[in-house]
Order: sequence, then C-alpha cells, then structure tokens
Amino acid sequence: MNSASFESPKSPASVSRNPRLAQLRCIHCAREYPLQDLPAGCPNCAAEGTPASLEAVYTRLPTSLKTASEGYKWGDWLPYSKGASLGEGSTPCLDLPRLARELGVRQLSAKHEGMNPTGSHKDRMSSQAVSRALDVGAQTVVLASSGNAAVSAAAYCAAAGLRCEIATYHDMPVPYARALHYLGAQRVVFDRGFGRWDHVRRRVEQDGAFALTNYTVPAVGSPVFGVEGYRAVAFECVADGCVPDHVLVPTARGDLLWGLYSGFRDLLHGGLIERMPRLWAVEPFARLSRVLEGAPLQSEFSGQTAQFSISGSTVTLQQQRAVRQSGGGAVVVDDAGAIEGLSKLAAQGLWVELCAGACVTALARLRERGEVEPAHHALLLLTAKGDRDAFEALA
Repeated sequence: MNSASFESPKSPASVSRNPRLAQLRCIHCAREYPLQDLPAGCPNCAAEGTPASLEAVYTRLPTSLKTASEGYKWGDWLPYSKGASLGEGSTPCLDLPRLARELGVRQLSAKHEGMNPTGSHKDRMSSQAVSRALDVGAQTVVLASSGNAAVSAAAYCAAAGLRCEIATYHDMPVPYARALHYLGAQRVVFDRGFGRWDHVRRRVEQDGAFALTNYTVPAVGSPVFGVEGYRAVAFECVADGCVPDHVLVPTARGDLLWGLYSGFRDLLHGGLIERMPRLWAVEPFARLSRVLEGAPLQSEFSGQTAQFSISGSTVTLQQQRAVRQSGGGAVVVDDAGAIEGLSKLAAQGLWVELCAGACVTALARLRERGEVEPAHHALLLLTAKGDRDAFEALA
C-alpha cells in the first residue's frame, strides 16, 4: 500500500476527502506528486540521499476561520473533512498570568493537548491518518511507538474497526501497555529502536499494511496525511484570539512542529494573521541544536533522558525547516530542568507529561538569551497529560 493510487475502488461513506486537496509536494526539492501513499517521504530525495517529508497541496484555502457545520471542525484546511473521530480538538488555550509575571513576559498561554480523547496531541494525527487508511481500504495499521502515539492509534483503529499492530520497546511503561491490551492492539516487542522500524518497513513494503509513523533510516516525518492533522492546532489558537510571538514545542522528530508551522504559514499567506510566530523546538539533549550549528542532518545523536515522549537519536528536515523558516530555533532542557518546569505548571493546576514541563524552563532560557522580550506573548504546547508518563524514572 506504500505506493497505492489515491483512487480506491470504493471509499467508506463515513470518510470524505477535502475537495481542495490536490497533490503532495516535497518540502525539500518541491517536486509534486499525485495524491498517493508515500510513507518514506519524497522518492526523489530518498534516491539522492537527502530524505525529506511531503506536505499536502490545496487548490485554495478558506478565506476565514469559519468552521464546518459537520465532520471535522477544520476540515476545509485538512486532507479529510470527515472521517474517524473520537471528538479530538477544541483543546483549551489557557492564560497563565502568574507564571507570565514570574518568567517576565507580557502574556503566557498554554495549549493543553492533554485534553484530547486519549490524553495527547497524537489524536489529531490519528484522526486524519486512520481516515486515510479507511479511504484506501486498509485492513491493518502498523506503527512504531512506545507511548502516546501507540495508545492514540490503538483507540482510533478500534473505533474504525481496523487491526492495529504496534512495534514497541520491552520496557514500555505499564499504563501504555495496559491501554494497548484493552484497546485490542497487537504489540510486537523489540529491544532496539531500529528493530521496530525494520519491522514496520517489512509489514508495509512486503505485506501491504498501512504505515502511521515513520520507519525509514535516516528518518523523515510521519506520513503526510497524519502530520497534516496538526495544522488544526494553529487554527484553533488563532480562532481563540491567541496569536503568540513565540511557540515552544516539545520535539522528537518534528511532526507537531511542522504541522504548526504549516498552519501558521497558511494563515499568514491568507492574511488571517499579521506575523509568523517564532517556533522553538524543545529537546532533552542536543540534536537539532547541533544541526543548526552545522552538524550533518543525518547524524545520530546519542543521549539519555526520562522525557520519554521526545527521546530518540535522529533529526528530520521538517523540524529544521520549521524553526528556521519561522525565525526560531532549538532549546535543550535536561531532565532536571524539565522537572523544574513541570513543578511550575503543577503550581498552576496543570498536570502534564515531563517534556511539556521542559517548555517552561526553555522559555526562561530564551528570556535570558534575549530571544524573548518582556513585551512578547509566548505559547507553551502542553503535549499530553501526566498520568501515563514514566515518572518512576525520576526517583
């Protein structure tokens, strides 16, 4: 299914494609492709040794932030206007005035993605990706994840009646493993990360399973139809009157980061916002930071962290492009800094995963560096609630 034609014999009645969805485009070489599934990214760039993600191209975009009356709220801006859903989105954008004063900024907001149905931002990707799987007649969805993406995919596949197979680590936290069991997902266990990716690649390329996450080495982002779902975060923020100067995003391989950039970029081009927010990737050890300083993009960057959701050793072109083209960058926050930020959010009544706490400390460091000024408005992306995170690792 990795190269199947977009046109399927018969699409489920419950799935509707956005009629504005026209083609796919490489974010690196700008080559355009007919709508199809290319989970390894741009074939041209892969052949040249410069792996790159794809993005969706729309014939035109809405001229207002009026939402749809049925189907997905932001379906006019996404690949699918109707499809698999558990009620994701419409998460609150909270004002944190006490913490704003402590950090020395005019305004501080927090987009609480932990309020999604399965407790994380991954539901936005799952809804669009599983809709795509239904549209092309897939029977089995496969992915590599040992955290929020695994639980989200399992839930959305269960709701859609699809088989879900997830390549995980042996030491997957018990709350995640328990969720997969009850949601009916098949768990395939590995000791090494690249072993998981090899398994997903074989299932996709040899058996025709539908890929929900990346499996290539060097890495690209997750398949385009899912990543596009993250654009809705930007639309919701602006519709709620939250147009920040800076957005801090916990980042592993940059799917959420790219979706935010893509959404804000299109809002800017459409005249619906006056400026592009500067996007900052928050990482637990230096990866993207080193690439921005000149290290090769395709290097492997080793490091240990308890920030489970943003661990990993690879950097993708999409995260590099998102921060550079928005005028932002990367901030390294180790586990001690993440715990400090987590405590400050908890004092505001927000119980979130550890890497979301790292955004608070990242903002403090950007203030110290002069990148964020006292008159600025900053937005923290709180990627997931904290009740499933592996906090026992912090003892």
